Amino acid sequence: MNRFSLARALFALCLLMGFLIELQRPLFAQGIGPCARMSVGQLSNLNGFIPFQGTDSLWNKDISAAQVDPNSDNIINSIGPNVNIYGDFGSGLWQGSHIGDPYQVVSGTQAKVPITFGLYGKESDPGPMPIPADALITGYPMPNGDRHVMVLEKDGCWLYELFNAHQSPFLGWWADSAAVWDMTASDYRPFLWTAADAAGLPIFPGLVRYDEVNAGAIKHALRATVAVTQKAFVLPATHWASIYTDSKLPPMGTRLRLKANFDISHFSAHNQVILTALKKYGVIVSDNGASVFISGAPDDRWDNHDLSALKTITMSNFEVIQQGVVYTPDNVPTGPKPSIGSFTANPMNVHKGNPVMLSWNVTGQEYNIISPVIGPVRGTSITFVPTQTATYTLYSTNQYGRSTATVVVAVQ
Repeated sequence: MNRFSLARALFALCLLMGFLIELQRPLFAQGIGPCARMSVGQLSNLNGFIPFQGTDSLWNKDISAAQVDPNSDNIINSIGPNVNIYGDFGSGLWQGSHIGDPYQVVSGTQAKVPITFGLYGKESDPGPMPIPADALITGYPMPNGDRHVMVLEKDGCWLYELFNAHQSPFLGWWADSAAVWDMTASDYRPFLWTAADAAGLPIFPGLVRYDEVNAGAIKHALRATVAVTQKAFVLPATHWASIYTDSKLPPMGTRLRLKANFDISHFSAHNQVILTALKKYGVIVSDNGASVFISGAPDDRWDNHDLSALKTITMSNFEVIQQGVVYTPDNVPTGPKPSIGSFTANPMNVHKGNPVMLSWNVTGQEYNIISPVIGPVRGTSITFVPTQTATYTLYSTNQYGRSTATVVVAVQ
């Protein structure tokens, strides 16, 4: 090797080490596809990005021509044909709290922090998660209700959602449950596991957001709550939260569609965008709550008076599209959990400041997470710089459950 080639090689090595030494941070791609177009910040513009663009995504499926479910009338009657829909989002404050479910977009450099879990820790994805210290909680600045926290990490294209989230000076962030979602795919939670939403669904992709309404189109289904649901679910939901077995009640995941002949011409341009989405993509029953509240993100640009016109629409103007298989306690799908062939560290003993490569061989997984420090990962290996001796756990998850493996890295 000549001196010029040697110098070039050393320069490349220095650049690599510069990346590796940053706070144990893994090497991330600088944005994955359209996810990179999102603007960083609280309630920021997604600039046309739509999560979950997998070919099998039910969130983004046009259901305007789908068949009506044979049980549609029974379900509509159980909700209440005269019940009005309600946009559960808006501008300003209501009783000291913002109206709607907030979110934030962060970059891949956002520090990841551990999460302490409460009620549903066994059904949660482990930390660390890039939750900012000033993350917005549902109802901010006086958090209330389900206290959701939603963080979109644009460089890795991951979505993090917490339920009943709190921040403590002693424990840091803690929550009753948390879920990580790969926004480049269409993954399901394990059957019968909850998420930040009772249906086992992500919340964010079903929100009505001002940036998309103002741009003239919503290209996904919306999220809604109803008062009483069935102890059952239909895909894309994977979890129920009910004791009632009456088949006339809506299972979690039920998709309601605004009837094609409903005249929306007298509504404002913004409301027509929302109503068009209700005809084309529908609304997915995702949680128990007031009937029928459609979820959205708070934004000071919403016109609350204009949004109130949506309350003139009743459930008699909706129908249930064909649901497919209704999963009850008698027929919940079962199958093999992921198979972890290996999970290794090279080297296993390292001097402080030097890199380590973690490698894994897994089949049957929907997604993988490594804890602590690293978080969700793609591919089959990742290089980072550990700062202290630790046991690293690989959590490999699919719709049937989770498998784990561990490896110890000693730092001298």
